[in-house]
Amino acid sequence: MTHEIIFIEEVVISLLTVAVLVGIFSQRLRMPYTLGLVLIGLALAIFAEVRVHLTSELILGVLLPPLLFEAAFHMRWEDLRRDLGVILSLAVVGVMAATVVVGGVVHYGLKMALPAALVFGALVAATDPVAVVALFRSLGAPKRLQILLEGESLFNDGTAIVAFALLLGVLTTGQYDLTQGVVDFVRVAGGGVLIGGLLGALAAGVIARVDDHLLETALTAVLAYGAFLVGEQVHVSGVLAVVTAGLLVGNVGPRSMSPTTRIVVANFWEFAAFLANSFIFLLIGLQIRPEVLLANWYAVGWAVVAVLVARALSVYTLGWLGKVPLAWRHVLQWGGLRGAVSLALALGLPEGLGPVREQIQVMAFGVVLFTLLVQGGSMPWVLKLLRIGGRDETREEFEKHHARAVAARAGYEYLQRAYREGVISAHTWKVLRPLLEHRNQRLQRQVEELLQQHPPLQAEELRKARLEILRAQRAALQDLFQGGIIGEETFSALASEVDAALSDALPAWPGMLLKRSPDAPPIRYLLMAIVQERHPEAVAQALERLNVPVVPVESSGGFLRRPNMTLLIGIPEGQEEEVVQVLRQTCRRRVEFVAEKVGGILPLARPKPVHVGGATVFLFDLDDYIEI
Repeated sequence: MTHEIIFIEEVVISLLTVAVLVGIFSQRLRMPYTLGLVLIGLALAIFAEVRVHLTSELILGVLLPPLLFEAAFHMRWEDLRRDLGVILSLAVVGVMAATVVVGGVVHYGLKMALPAALVFGALVAATDPVAVVALFRSLGAPKRLQILLEGESLFNDGTAIVAFALLLGVLTTGQYDLTQGVVDFVRVAGGGVLIGGLLGALAAGVIARVDDHLLETALTAVLAYGAFLVGEQVHVSGVLAVVTAGLLVGNVGPRSMSPTTRIVVANFWEFAAFLANSFIFLLIGLQIRPEVLLANWYAVGWAVVAVLVARALSVYTLGWLGKVPLAWRHVLQWGGLRGAVSLALALGLPEGLGPVREQIQVMAFGVVLFTLLVQGGSMPWVLKLLRIGGRDETREEFEKHHARAVAARAGYEYLQRAYREGVISAHTWKVLRPLLEHRNQRLQRQVEELLQQHPPLQAEELRKARLEILRAQRAALQDLFQGGIIGEETFSALASEVDAALSDALPAWPGMLLKRSPDAPPIRYLLMAIVQERHPEAVAQALERLNVPVVPVESSGGFLRRPNMTLLIGIPEGQEEEVVQVLRQTCRRRVEFVAEKVGGILPLARPKPVHVGGATVFLFDLDDYIEI
């Protein structure tokens, strides 16, 4: 028993070491990390003859839950709700259509029995866009496109697994009842959503009553694996249970979490997803045998064609109905990679199927390898061809000017240090100093001009600088605590303040982060103003002239449920009337017309005028004002 534990530990450490090395070289070579893992796995399997026994239970029960939970936990309901109809249609109708189309093409092309062909169709119906989504983020692809691809994969995993189980039952028993199949599908899928919702609500309730980042992090881990296990035990979809639980806790739980807990939980799940992804893609490479795929190239070719055709039919049809832009549909079609779920279902096929089991597995491995290497590897060129994402020319120009200014200043400081140490003579320093100073000033002016001409760049610079300041403060507090200079209670209180600021992901607008002079009057009041979406920047510019600090908080509400902005304004003593006057002048009311309804059902022909705009103001006394 001890030897088995040590062997497992050696395997895990070895795989993790390989994953880390691949990650380092992937960054250097600007290659997708997951594709590098697959290629290294293939190389180890071919040249080093490494053999790892991979099971369906290991993938579905151990590696898949953290991936699903992490993605669902960070999926904002506001982003998902906008395209929920398209996502669910792709995840349910699209999976069913892909199963039928792939099964039909394989049945026609390879003369495979229709039940077995449909099992293969369900097996490869689920998409795994991990490599593509990571690439989207690095290339700056639209967030909505990322949500479409990632949201679809969250739900179609569960749909494909349920369909696979039902069709596998037909293949093994030879009996099929359409009505019973629909009932079973609804029961298994709906039961998974129900179990995940109940467990997620329970966990969110416990999180609201616990204030310990370690306990709350452990509770999310219990929820991720517990939802899967409970779902499987009661014979419903454990995958959909994990997804539902992750969505619920990720959108409800953080509201009651402390800032420190939110940071710890996010970091924990980011690392857990990294581990699971690393192991999955490395094991995919180790599991696939290229010589077997080459020997069955004809069957693999038909399988790849079937998958591409099925994906195109579902994406272009359902995407058109959902009004998804055509260029995005091209990306969704080519980004429909296959990965962990397809591999797990193929490995889980029962031995009693005989030769058809090996054929389905070979075809599944071929599809996974093709989509990961060919489709995933070519995605940067596809995005560039379609002009989706890519680098901003203005940003690139700023980065060049900024880099030149930093490099020039580094050269100046080096030469100055060399002069002080006697490495160069005073004459040389006297000649070069004015030239270098003039060049530094010119480069710095270019940077400042770009920032002034492009407010978004200025906002990003402010946000980055603020985050660096907060991280330095957090590190200093940690050093004080570890050195015994401050106690645990003081450290926890001060660290929570910094963590609250770090967890604030809202934009920092130009003019909102003001440096107040030491002789400025003290902040006496906190004014909370709720202003309409078109007014905040005008308010910020006006308050900047008064040297009044402002912190923006995104919000929504009101009669029209429009987005608005809550401004937290620190009012210096004696400037209350000035600030209120600024709000009155910059936040003007306007009239919009909406359709009037009778009994909430039928709209009348005439529109109803609604007054919106202005600013709703709340004023609070302050006992103390501290900037962090």
